Amino acid sequence: MNILDKIVAHKKQEVAQRKERYPVKLLEQSIYFETPVVSLKQYLRRPDKSGIIAEFKRRSPSKGDINPYASVERVSIGYMQAGASALSVLTDGEFFGGKNADLTEARKFNFCPILRKDFVIDEYQLIEAKSIGADAVLLIAECLEAGQLAALAKQAKALGLEILMEVHSAGQLSKYVPEIDAVGVNNRDLTTFNVDIATSLELIGQLPEDVARVSESGISDPQVVAELRHAGYEGFLIGEHFMKQAEPGKACQEFVKQVRHVEALLDGAIAKN
Repeated sequence: MNILDKIVAHKKQEVAQRKERYPVKLLEQSIYFETPVVSLKQYLRRPDKSGIIAEFKRRSPSKGDINPYASVERVSIGYMQAGASALSVLTDGEFFGGKNADLTEARKFNFCPILRKDFVIDEYQLIEAKSIGADAVLLIAECLEAGQLAALAKQAKALGLEILMEVHSAGQLSKYVPEIDAVGVNNRDLTTFNVDIATSLELIGQLPEDVARVSESGISDPQVVAELRHAGYEGFLIGEHFMKQAEPGKACQEFVKQVRHVEALLDGAIAKN
C-alpha cells in the first residue's frame, strides 16, 4: 500500500473506535455545536489579510517530527497576529501527531476560520469537527468516490460547515459539487509525497469560478505566493515552512511582510507596462 492507502485504512479503524467512545449524542452537546461558523471563503477574500492559511502540524509521514512540542496557543495566536487569514489544524494522531484538542485549543484563543485538517471518510467526522470548534473541513478527492464526496459535502453544509475540496489532478475536479466553498490544489502527490508547485499553475484555469482557490503544500518562497496570486489563487496553505522554525508565528510574520513587498514590486512593474 502507498502512504495514502495506509492512512485511509487506519482512519477507518480509528473512526469505528471513536464512534463507540464518543457517541453522536455526546458530540452534539458541545458548546461549539450551535455556534455559527466563521467563513473561510470570506476571510480568504478579505483585502486586509494575506490569504495565508497557516497550519499547525507537529509531524508528517514524509518528514517525521517537525515541531513535536509546539504550543497550540502560542503558535496560533502568533499566526493571526502575523496577518494570516485562517488557521489549519492537523487532528490526525497516527501520522501527523495531532489531536482534536489541538483544534479546540486554537478555537479558544482565536476568532478566525479554522480548518480541520484530517482525512474525512465518514459523516461522523463532520459531526466531530463541528463539536471541536471547526469552521471548515477538508474533503480529499483522492480519498473519496464521487458519490461519497457529494454525500459528505451535503452533510457538512447541513451542519453549517464550509468545505475545502482538495484535488491533485484535473480528473479529480469531476467530483466537484455546488456545496464546495473552496478548492485546494495540493502540490504534493499523496501517493508519493513528492511536491511540485507547477501543479497549481497547471490547474488554475480549470478550477470552478465561484469557489475560493487555494494552493496547498510546498510553499516556502514569498515570490511563489505573489506568482500564484497573480495567476488567480486567493489562498495559500503553509505549514511546514513555518512549523520547522523555533517561533512559527514570527516566521509567518516575516513571510507575510516579504510577500507584501514582492507583490508591491510586481504591481509596480505591471503598472509601468
